[in-house]
Amino acid sequence: MARINALNILLQGGSPGAKEYLAELYGKVIEGVSKQLVSYRIKNMDLSGDPDAGTVEAKRFVNATAATYGTARAAGKGSAVKAQPVTIPINVNKEIVEELEEKDVSLYGVEGVLARRAQNHIQIMAAELDKAFFAEAKTAGVQLTIPQNVTAIEDVLEYGIQAVETVQNEYVDGVPRDLLKMVVSPAYYGKIRNRLDTLTRVNVDTTTEEFYVFHGVETFSSIHLPAGTNFQIMINGAIAQPVKSDPYTAEKIPLADAVALELFYYYGTKAVMPDLIAWAGAAGATGLT
Repeated sequence: MARINALNILLQGGSPGAKEYLAELYGKVIEGVSKQLVSYRIKNMDLSGDPDAGTVEAKRFVNATAATYGTARAAGKGSAVKAQPVTIPINVNKEIVEELEEKDVSLYGVEGVLARRAQNHIQIMAAELDKAFFAEAKTAGVQLTIPQNVTAIEDVLEYGIQAVETVQNEYVDGVPRDLLKMVVSPAYYGKIRNRLDTLTRVNVDTTTEEFYVFHGVETFSSIHLPAGTNFQIMINGAIAQPVKSDPYTAEKIPLADAVALELFYYYGTKAVMPDLIAWAGAAGATGLT
């Protein structure tokens, strides 16, 4: 396909800032994806490496250990800092390519069509990234088996929160609740909301859709959790999902009176801290159906 010279088709009607408009539209798409993604608020952003090389890397540092006074002096050196590198390959390649006939372009105006289709592309790209993120959380994380005597929804969620909050290993010694994030299915979110509606405390507003925080843990609702999942709890940054996308292009299709709108994007998804991810669902978990 031959790219339209200076995007001249956008210049019809005295619009000299056509290139700038297209750049702004691209920025709008990326910003829109970020705003719509629940996973964007949780994913690991502390990455190194060049995405163009095909991989990026996250590092997880081991906790320091206390030694008897004089140990370093006797050894002539301190303890080495240990880190676990996690390589995230950008191995998913996607494209959104749509064709517009000149007849449609003249009917709507290209700027209008770009704006309409860009909004749809935002939704498609955001949904895919969200689904991949939460699928990785389910695959890499720990499935919770809720005790049979834990049935009240607030007790079930508290059980899940504590499962991550109390993790102790060479990397963590417990997790503060303000670092945890909880994502629940709409159906389960509704159950939590209904439970909150029964409370008589004056600081609970039952007219609002979102309650934001549950027992000190920031909470989100998402339609993109894997099937059979009621909720996922994880530390902020538990999963990395680098995304690389190319700007929108408008290209003339050879031997046709049509234009192609194109968006290409590439991403990878991998758990950096799988021990700090827990999830529960109807399968294998009592009291969560």
